[in-house]
Amino acid sequence: MVSLTPTAAAKIHQHIKLRENVLGIRLGLKPSGCSGYSYVLEFVDQMKEEDTVFESAGISFYIDSKSIVPLTGIELDYKRQGLNEGFEFNNPNVKASCGCGESVTI
Repeated sequence: MVSLTPTAAAKIHQHIKLRENVLGIRLGLKPSGCSGYSYVLEFVDQMKEEDTVFESAGISFYIDSKSIVPLTGIELDYKRQGLNEGFEFNNPNVKASCGCGESVTI
């Protein structure tokens, strides 16, 4: 369901170690931006009823039922370019994205 590059896995593990009572990471989509959806990536302290849990690189990913199909096959990477760094979402289901890269059409 979700795959991680070694760089992304290391970065997520690093962030999880800094927090207490973290079950995993929530990965999802929310309506936003000019192309339709933006990605959600946040810590999970409590599971929701609509969550399905997937394991990748020793990390539990919590994905709501509406986001499972559009996120199937996604790969998370972590990139550093100059002074900018952050997670990159490589999703085979994306049909288009906005010019600034903040939202996608699925």
